[in-house]
Amino acid sequence: MVSVIVAVAANGVIGDKNTLLWRLSEDLKRFKALTEGHPIVMGRKTFESLGRPLPKRENVVITRQDIALEGCTVVHSLEEALARFSPETEVFIIGGGEIYAQAMPLADRFYLTVVEADFEGDTSFPAWDREAWELESVERLEQNENRPYSFRFENYTRKAKK
Repeated sequence: MVSVIVAVAANGVIGDKNTLLWRLSEDLKRFKALTEGHPIVMGRKTFESLGRPLPKRENVVITRQDIALEGCTVVHSLEEALARFSPETEVFIIGGGEIYAQAMPLADRFYLTVVEADFEGDTSFPAWDREAWELESVERLEQNENRPYSFRFENYTRKAKK
């Protein structure tokens, strides 16, 4: 099972110069709770932005380069990454933009955090067909002294093909 997990600004931006644009404690905790114990798949630039393999997860990095990354499995395509796991295994796609664009048509679940603010950045989440997805739940958290932006967690599952 392929799951996409991402935090997106209201204007679709997800990053700039290989860095996150916001820090939301609840979003980081949600990411950890959902992905721990599951394989995570990412592009090389996303891995470099993390700076290390994430613990308690099998880290799979997609790159065109012939490199080794300590603590990670290196592959050369999304297909190669997904072929490593049984269809029953929930595999999380965690970025970046190119990998998300390849993964969305294959995804079964979509965990979306929408930060209710616009940001300048060089990477955006690809356009996606909302009609293909069923919104399962929404949780909105208001801006406050500990939370610089209002945001919402949206969980989707792919609708059955007709």
